[in-house]
Amino acid sequence: MFASGGTVFILYLLSGDKGSSTSLASKVLPSVEIPLLKDIPVLGPILSGHHILTYVSIIAVFVVYYLLNRTPLGLRIRSVGENPHAAQSVGVSVVKIQYMALLLSGFFAGLGGAYMSMGYLSLFTRDMIAGRGWIAIAAESMGRSTTVGTALTSLLFGTADALSNALQVLKIPAELIGTLPYVATVIGLVIYAVSETRKKNKKLKSPLVK
Repeated sequence: MFASGGTVFILYLLSGDKGSSTSLASKVLPSVEIPLLKDIPVLGPILSGHHILTYVSIIAVFVVYYLLNRTPLGLRIRSVGENPHAAQSVGVSVVKIQYMALLLSGFFAGLGGAYMSMGYLSLFTRDMIAGRGWIAIAAESMGRSTTVGTALTSLLFGTADALSNALQVLKIPAELIGTLPYVATVIGLVIYAVSETRKKNKKLKSPLVK
């Protein structure tokens, strides 16, 4: 709520606009045509010609995976996330690592915001994210806090969003179609919660658990 209101307040201070940045020059990042790949029938239009931040997001999956699983910083981030007291006992500065993780997550979230205002749209408008941040949190939960799992779950939710756009050509109320990504998110979270509950119940019923 603070961020939503704060961005509008800062926009008003800078430009005098309250709802959108219509008085500011709009900057749009380019789309990228991949040589050779763009000429492949069927696959070419699917894999080439997308916004540059789309390709950055794909590369970011591999970068984050390497960071978390192959570097000392990634090991510290995971250890602090799983058990901060154990990490502190071996000399890791928990507060420092938490701030570094917060800065990294803010950087990647900023890339998402840049896409929304410089790709999906060509200007800033209030609440343009429209709940996508909550969908990202749901994707992380369903992906079991893993890089690959979160990426695949994000693709699933992205497919639901793309499907809602494709269904707009049909004579279906736009309000109903717009709920599709969020309905998919709720269904996914319900399935995830049921699965986790069953696993916990099985562990509790196990004869090895005292």
